[in-house]
Amino acid sequence: MALPFLFEFWAMPHQLPPEGDWRAWVILGGRGAGKTRAGAEWVRAQVEGARPLDAGRCERLALVGETIDQVREVMIFGDSGILACSPPDRRPQWEAGRKRLVWPNGAQAHAFSAHEPEGLRGPQFDGAWVDELAKWKKGQDAWDMLQFALRLGEDPRVCVTTTPRPTAILRDLLARPSTVTTHAPTEANRANLAESFLAEVRERYAGTSLGRQELDGVMLGASEGALWTHPMLEEAQLAEAPPLDRIVVAVDPPVTGHAGSDECGIVVAGVKMARAPEDWRAYVLEDASVAAASPMQWAEAAVAALERHGADRIVAEVNQGGDLVEAVIRQVDPLVPLTKVRAAKGKSARAEPVAALYEQGRVHHLRGLGALEDQLCAMTTRGWEGKGSPDRLDALVWALTDLMISARVLRAEPKVRTV
Repeated sequence: MALPFLFEFWAMPHQLPPEGDWRAWVILGGRGAGKTRAGAEWVRAQVEGARPLDAGRCERLALVGETIDQVREVMIFGDSGILACSPPDRRPQWEAGRKRLVWPNGAQAHAFSAHEPEGLRGPQFDGAWVDELAKWKKGQDAWDMLQFALRLGEDPRVCVTTTPRPTAILRDLLARPSTVTTHAPTEANRANLAESFLAEVRERYAGTSLGRQELDGVMLGASEGALWTHPMLEEAQLAEAPPLDRIVVAVDPPVTGHAGSDECGIVVAGVKMARAPEDWRAYVLEDASVAAASPMQWAEAAVAALERHGADRIVAEVNQGGDLVEAVIRQVDPLVPLTKVRAAKGKSARAEPVAALYEQGRVHHLRGLGALEDQLCAMTTRGWEGKGSPDRLDALVWALTDLMISARVLRAEPKVRTV
């Protein structure tokens, strides 16, 4: 009955270590995504040989958790811990007095508490499993002591399993070129989780910042000088929008149209007007952005969003595509109302007036806009600090500029305006 212990057969992709030359493997995941099982199986893979008494890759490992109790109860004795994952002929013995596991082949794993970093001064190891690094109160001190202790063998490595809280130690680790990552949301492991648990947490936390962190396994947090923050955006969330006076679909087309192109940002937003323009309120209804391999695909997605929401017009940036952008959209719908806009300022300068609307509490989001909100939080006063191109952000800026800023300047019903 060896099959239950052949983890490579059962594992999900995020639970298997990446190929290549790396020093630290960080597994980022939501609650219940299978991080502990992945860490325990990685330890097994390091210490076990082909046969129970054969030597493995590592002989002395460190097991470091927030407290000794958590190392023992989660990493070692837990339902997904080392003992539960080990076949009978390879199961290690726990020596409580010495706080260590000893395998039949002589390999050892010693338990340490991150609350006591000095405990890592002196011992030396050829591997380590670190659990919930982002929760450690003395994270930097404990991590530094562990790095000095990883000095045995030809290639000492560390596996880090953690929920992605935006702590300095985790950010620094993820930024290092010697670090590799895998990632999965809670839903990835749904086959092993109670359906009632999933239903409850989805209902209570879907679309919230806490849900993005604890369920989706996404590391939140604002960059220095960020124009938006996740708490600001969470305050702006609503379950539904009121009847709106005007709706637009804003499009930020990619520069090229092939499989490797940037995404096409497509954002749907509307405005609830009042007597005074300063009392108008905007509502971001949908992020319909697509990874389009051809211009026709993003044009079809934009027109579909317009029809889905009964929008008044499409607002499209034409800096890169010029007349081609309009031509592609009109191939899908020759009569679609279209406003063409050109960027005369940098992205940050265009975004700042829109970010000010959020600070004034005049923009609201429907839930489920996590990818868009992540891009917003990476835009700073110094410019874009995220990966790739902020296509979703650009589309949102064009939408809210048309609905709230340009309309206020014109002091007129904006839907008759064409460019």
